[in-house]
Amino acid sequence: MIFMDVAPNKPNGRTVVLLHGKNFCAATWEATIKTLVDVGYRVIAPDQIGFCKSTKPEHYQYSFQQLAENTHALLMYRNVERSIVVGHSMGGMLAVRYALMYPDAVDELVLVDPLGLEDWKAEGVPYESVDSAYQTQLKTTFESIKKYQLKFYYNGQWKPEYDRWVSMLASMYVDPGKERIAWNQALTSDMIFTQPVMYEFEHIRVKTLWMIPDARLIEFPELGHAPQIEAPEVFHKALLGALAEGRSQN
Repeated sequence: MIFMDVAPNKPNGRTVVLLHGKNFCAATWEATIKTLVDVGYRVIAPDQIGFCKSTKPEHYQYSFQQLAENTHALLMYRNVERSIVVGHSMGGMLAVRYALMYPDAVDELVLVDPLGLEDWKAEGVPYESVDSAYQTQLKTTFESIKKYQLKFYYNGQWKPEYDRWVSMLASMYVDPGKERIAWNQALTSDMIFTQPVMYEFEHIRVKTLWMIPDARLIEFPELGHAPQIEAPEVFHKALLGALAEGRSQN
């Protein structure tokens, strides 16, 4: 696993772990990392196995349990026994699984536009086989990524600074390695579809910022799927306020 471990100049004694979404990388947390580090948080942001700069195995049994175990092993390696876990999109599903598996290692759980709030199978969404998803992924281009992100991530409003994140993803679909990244993306798509976490929300024991029992909900009604990128000032103000409130209650 490739990761960033960023130390603040004036530590406040707390560590935040940032878990990226399926179409994101650790690097897309750039502004959030700087914001947290500036106020004293140590930040660890990994690329999960199969994503971005981390290893992309030819054969791997992808599950949120396995990714959570990988993340926990990384934190143990970095001598982090407890942390605030922030998960975005697919990373929200992973963060939930991590909190369920390692509740004593989580100070707070923050879910940012998480997937997994419904069971798509139960909702009647047709299943796409891994082979079919692989063929779809092979067609990925800069233009297809940008079109998708414009529709779902930024509320139909594009800014030139978003292009770098599109380029980051598109660069992985250039030979050599195009087939491997497409295969891993197909496997992780299957993981998201077949491993819903919603049925276990009631078992989460840690303080949570979102919409499960005993959780706090913060809404951004004018923003798309990536508020930390689309409106970083708004998102970071809300995040830091929630973390400060949680700290005062501990």
